[in-house]
Amino acid sequence: MNEKNIKPNGLALLPIIIFLILFIGVGVIQKDFYSMPAVIGFLIALAVAFLQTRGISFNEKISIIAKGVGDDNIITMCLIFLVAGAFSGSVSAAGGVNSTVNLGLSLLPPGIAVIGLFVIGCFISISMGTSMGTIAALAPIAIGISQKTNFPIAVCIGAVVSGAMFGDNLSMISDTTIAAVRTQGCNMRDKFRKNFLIVLPAAIATIVILFFMTSGANFTVSKDLDYNIFQVIPYILVLVTALIGLNVFIVLIGGIAFSVIVGIATGAMKVSQIFTSMGQGATGMYDITVISILVACISSLVKYNGGFAFILESIHKHIHSYRGAEFGVAALVGLIDCATANNTVAIVIAGPIAKEISEDYGIEADRSASLLDMFASVFQGIIPYGAQLLSAASLTGLSSFDIMPYLFYPYLMAVCGIISILISKKKLGKA
Repeated sequence: MNEKNIKPNGLALLPIIIFLILFIGVGVIQKDFYSMPAVIGFLIALAVAFLQTRGISFNEKISIIAKGVGDDNIITMCLIFLVAGAFSGSVSAAGGVNSTVNLGLSLLPPGIAVIGLFVIGCFISISMGTSMGTIAALAPIAIGISQKTNFPIAVCIGAVVSGAMFGDNLSMISDTTIAAVRTQGCNMRDKFRKNFLIVLPAAIATIVILFFMTSGANFTVSKDLDYNIFQVIPYILVLVTALIGLNVFIVLIGGIAFSVIVGIATGAMKVSQIFTSMGQGATGMYDITVISILVACISSLVKYNGGFAFILESIHKHIHSYRGAEFGVAALVGLIDCATANNTVAIVIAGPIAKEISEDYGIEADRSASLLDMFASVFQGIIPYGAQLLSAASLTGLSSFDIMPYLFYPYLMAVCGIISILISKKKLGKA
């Protein structure tokens, strides 16, 4: 069917609605929003999409989803997920995680301990590409700082979560960055530059707020902070080469090779661990890779049945400007993140629709990728049932709601994002 002949059909969105009902419903009933595996939810949604697509044979339906999965961006995104996972596994086995954390803590001035938690969280998360790993690494330190400075633990862990979301949004090896860049078809370096300029004021403002809240703190880390600067270099290498503009596969493969060399040279990794560590890292990306494939399948059938056309028609009815389209992209990914409690999944779902909106209103690809990643990270960082806050709460004995008032960076990132939309202008020559 020619795309121009697809008629808008709101019922075509039923598979996505079924997924959201299952995901949210099971989460509410079980009081755990991660009790419903997203993969199972999407498999059920795909079955609904198959049943809903009538008038063509089963083999024709398979052909439709095969074309969706075979899209260059989907295949590239899935491969990057796996290679990024292999890099994370190899650099962790080489001692990179511990050295990066300890290096940051050893540079922490005792008078600005809580600010240091935020800054180190930013550094670690942008290096490691994982907010969850950052929270797990720094939560015990946050507890120790709270006990020795008498600052509320909620303030300290709030600084950690804020720093973690900084890198979740910006890191070159974050799955959210990979998903945003690939679904919008832009260069990772360009997306980083555009995104960084928007969120930098939020990071600076967070530091200022924490300074006035916690100035005068005095804290000394009691445990040994052994680190090897060579074990940190693979992270720096990946960041620098990605910013230079090298192909992401070359960047990650180079990072893996350097991690192995450093790990063996420093004695942190045995030769027998090389492939095992890479395999464990890649395995950790299986879920999001499979989810990306399933979402591509569902999206293909939803699009064929007129679901995307319905969304775009609805948006066109309510949006009549470039800025309105940008707000539409931000709201779309934010709402999906609130529903799925997973910012990467939200970007994968919203990505194809956001791309069509961007093309219709002349939004540049790196700009739409920035909006997707930024607002998905904003909501993921503040929803009380998201993995980040649930993890922070469980590690500190607090509730998510105790931490929420001190998540200064995600709130300020939202403010900066909104301001950037209000002052944005369409580039001349764009549709």
